[in-house]
Amino acid sequence: MANYYGEIAALATAFCWSITATSFEVAGKKVGSMPLNLMRLLIGMVFLSTFTWLTKGHLLPLDASWNTWKWLSLSGLIGIVIGDLLLFEAFVRIGARISMLIYASVPPMSGILAYFLLGESMTMIQIAGMFVTLAGIATVILVKGEEKKVKLSHPIAGILLAFGGAFGQALGYIIGKMGLENYDAFQATQIRLIAGIIGFSILFSLRKRWGPFFNSFKERRAMKFITLGSFFGPFLGISLSLLAIQYTNPGVASTLTSITPILIIPIAIFIRKEKVHAKEIFGALIAISGVALIFM
Repeated sequence: MANYYGEIAALATAFCWSITATSFEVAGKKVGSMPLNLMRLLIGMVFLSTFTWLTKGHLLPLDASWNTWKWLSLSGLIGIVIGDLLLFEAFVRIGARISMLIYASVPPMSGILAYFLLGESMTMIQIAGMFVTLAGIATVILVKGEEKKVKLSHPIAGILLAFGGAFGQALGYIIGKMGLENYDAFQATQIRLIAGIIGFSILFSLRKRWGPFFNSFKERRAMKFITLGSFFGPFLGISLSLLAIQYTNPGVASTLTSITPILIIPIAIFIRKEKVHAKEIFGALIAISGVALIFM
């Protein structure tokens, strides 16, 4: 069992993402994506600081090197501030299920970015896997319209936001790996969250959005879902994802984590009582198969 710590962490991450995405979709429709983003980081930071205080004896990761702070902070700004801001707005516009399916494009994007930024080459099978993943996503978001013309099944703004969020996550993932090394995954997550909180605070000040942010606390039902999502997202999910790449190949970790779109389907059917079309399930399976091919 000890030899599979990374794989188990990656599967647990996928489970966390499915709960987080569903919770934040509900909350985002009540309070908006901007207040939601800052709230979940602050609540997640409380969970993380409590955990590190109990396990490490201190609240903040002050023992991290400058190099660790530099790369993980940049990772947080790109992945959490830019990537999550776009992804959470997509949750509001096209729903968590479709957004997380598009999010399955993170591993192919990571492979492309790793080629250009890290000099890591890709095999023909990996390139084929990228196209299979995109084909699975296209199966869901493209439909046949009038006069047999192909059109999008969901608003283009929401789809572009989801792809933008995926790109931000992929870039943040690559940059974060540069600073992670052997540093504790939960403390590394704290650094990313601190950068995210600072980034969103600047955005709120520039856009003068503090009023709507504080008003959002009055939405009790939304706050329950934000707290639930924050526990399984910024606290547990992000930490487990970093733990996964420490104990196993990042490609394997990405593949296992990418099963989130499959896990969301039963939540949508049995808990949210949503109607899920057969082609959505089929498209999700194709997309995940493509991700698996990339890291064979």
